[in-house]
Amino acid sequence: MSEAPALRLALVGSPNCGKTALFNQLTGSRQKVANYAGVTVERKEGRLRAPSGRHYAVLDLPGAYSFHAASLDEAVTRDFCRGFYPGEAAPDVIVCVVDATNLRLHLRFALEVRALGKPMVLAVNMMDAARRRGIEVDLQALERELGVPVVATVAVQRHGARELVAKIDTLGSELHPPKRQMPDGAAEDPDALHAETRRLLSLAVGMPRRTAAIDDALDRWLLHPVFGLAALAAVMFLIFQAVYAWATPVMDLIDGSTGALGEWVTATLPEGPLTSLLADGIIAGLGGVIVFLPQILILFAFILALEESGYLPRAAFLLDKLMASAGLSGRSFIPLLSSFACAIPGIMATRSIQDPRDRLATIMVAPLMTCSARLPVYALLIGAFIPQRDVGIFNLQGLVLFALYMAGIFSALAVSWVMKKWRRDKGEHALLLELPSYRVPHPRDLLIGLWERAWIFLRRVGGIILSLTILLWFLLSFPGAPEGATGPAIDYSFAGRIGHAMTAVFAPLGFNWQICIALIPGLAAREVAVSSLATVYALSAADDEAATQALTPVISDGWSLATALALLVWFIYAPQCISTLATIKRETGSWKQVAISAGYLFGLAYLAAMLTYQVAVALGAG
Repeated sequence: MSEAPALRLALVGSPNCGKTALFNQLTGSRQKVANYAGVTVERKEGRLRAPSGRHYAVLDLPGAYSFHAASLDEAVTRDFCRGFYPGEAAPDVIVCVVDATNLRLHLRFALEVRALGKPMVLAVNMMDAARRRGIEVDLQALERELGVPVVATVAVQRHGARELVAKIDTLGSELHPPKRQMPDGAAEDPDALHAETRRLLSLAVGMPRRTAAIDDALDRWLLHPVFGLAALAAVMFLIFQAVYAWATPVMDLIDGSTGALGEWVTATLPEGPLTSLLADGIIAGLGGVIVFLPQILILFAFILALEESGYLPRAAFLLDKLMASAGLSGRSFIPLLSSFACAIPGIMATRSIQDPRDRLATIMVAPLMTCSARLPVYALLIGAFIPQRDVGIFNLQGLVLFALYMAGIFSALAVSWVMKKWRRDKGEHALLLELPSYRVPHPRDLLIGLWERAWIFLRRVGGIILSLTILLWFLLSFPGAPEGATGPAIDYSFAGRIGHAMTAVFAPLGFNWQICIALIPGLAAREVAVSSLATVYALSAADDEAATQALTPVISDGWSLATALALLVWFIYAPQCISTLATIKRETGSWKQVAISAGYLFGLAYLAAMLTYQVAVALGAG
C-alpha cells in the first residue's frame, strides 16, 4: 500500500516575525535550499513528521508585508499562496506567523492571507518576549474574530512549536477555510484593512508601551550619529580580527592533515600519472581551499548573528545619509553586507530595494565587497608576506585584512558616487524600515545556518573546484617534455605555454607565469586560484621534497613583496567569478550591464595592481 502524499504547509509572514526560526524548529536538519523556477528567489523546503505519523512538506516563503507586491520576494509569496506560481502546487495549509510584540504591523498582513480563503493557522510567535514586556494577547478573542485557529509559539524554545504541530495535525485530517471574512473587496482596501486591524487590537491586545524599554535604551546609543557609527565600526573591526585570529589553530590542523595525506599517497603508491593526479592535483588543490573553511564559517557566524539580533536594519538606518551621498540608500547596506559572504545572495537581496535606480547601483558595486571566496587568496598572501606580530593590542595580519576590506568598501562608494553623477535622476528617496526588537540569536538557528553554508562551500570544493583542479593538472602535465629537453617539463605543457604567453600582458603587474595560469581557472571561482597555485608549484617542483612543501613558504621565497601586494590589489577588484556575472544577468535581464560590470572591474583591477606594483618597486619592495 503506497503512502499518502505529504500535505504542503506554507509558512508566511512579514520580515522579522521569527518565521525562519519556526521553520528550523519544525524541520530541524531535514531541509533543502533551492531557487523558485525562473527567478533567483531562495526557496527553503523541509520535512515534518507529526506525532500522528502524518508527513508534511514545509515551505518557508520569502517575507512579505503585503500581497500588493513592492518587490520580487513579495510577488513570489503572493503567487505561491494563490496557487498561481508556475511549476508549484498550491499549499494545503497556510501558517501565517506574526510577532506578538508587533501585532500592529503584522496583523494587517494576516488579514490579507485570510482573504485567500484557504485553510489557515495564525501562529502568534515570540509570546515569551511579549510577556516580558507586559503585552497581553487574548488568543481566544483573536480566534473568534478572525475565524481561524490561533496558537502561541516560541520558536527559540525547544518545544515552542508543539501546540502548532498539534493544531496542524488536527487540520490535516479535515481542512476548512476561514469561518469569517471581511466584506467583499475590503481586503483590497488599505483603509478597511487598517480599520479592521485597529478593531482587532482593541479587542485582543493590551500593550503598556509600543516599544520595549531595553530597545529604547540600546537605540539611544546604537542609533546615535556619533556613538552609533563608532559602535558599528568596532563591530566590523572585531569581525575581521576574529576571522584571522580565531581560525588559525583549526587551519593549521587541516593544513597539516592534508600535507601528511599527500606525503602518504606519494610514498605508498607507485610513481606515475595516477599518483601525480592524487597528490599534486586533487589533494594539493582541494586541500589548499578546504583549509580556509574555518575563516569562512567565522565570517558567516558574525553575519548570521547580526541578522538574527535585529541589528542590521539599525545599521542600515545609521548609514543611510552616508550611502545616499554616494548614490545608494540605507537599504543597500544589507545586500552589501551579505556580499561579504558571497556576492550572489547579496545581488539577489537587492530585490528588497524598491527604487530601480538604487537597486541597479547596488548590484553593480556588490562585487567590490570582499566575499568569502577572496579569503583563501588574502590569507595565503598575508600569511606569506606579512609578519605574525602584534601592533598594540591588534594582530598585524588582521589589520592588513581589515585594510583590504575597507579598500573594497570605499571603492564601492566611489564607483556608486560616479554612477550618481552620470545618471539623470539625482533625486533622493526616503528610507522606510521596520526596526525589529532586539533578541539574542538562538544557537540552533546559527548552527543550521552555518551547516547550510559549510555544505554549499564543500559542494563547490567537490564540484567545480575539483573539476577545474583535475583539468588544470592535465593541462600542466601534458604533453611531456620532448626528447633532450633541458628546461622543466611543465614549460612544455599546454598550461605552461599559455602562462608564458600571458606574462607579456601581466608583466607590468609583476605577475609571473604561475600566477597567470592560476588566474584562468580562477575566473570560475576566486578560491580556485589558490588550488591552482598549489597544483602549479607541486608539478613544477624540482624534487619530491619540494613538491610536498606547503605553498606559503614557496611563494614567500619565490615572489617579491611588490608582486604579492599587486596580486592582493588585483583580487580586490577583478570579477574572478562567472557565477556573479551570471547572477547580474538574471537580476537585470541585460547583457549590457554584465559587460559594463566586467569591463570596469577588470579595468580597475589592472590599473590598481599595476600602480601598486610600480610604486612598491620604486620604494624598494621589488
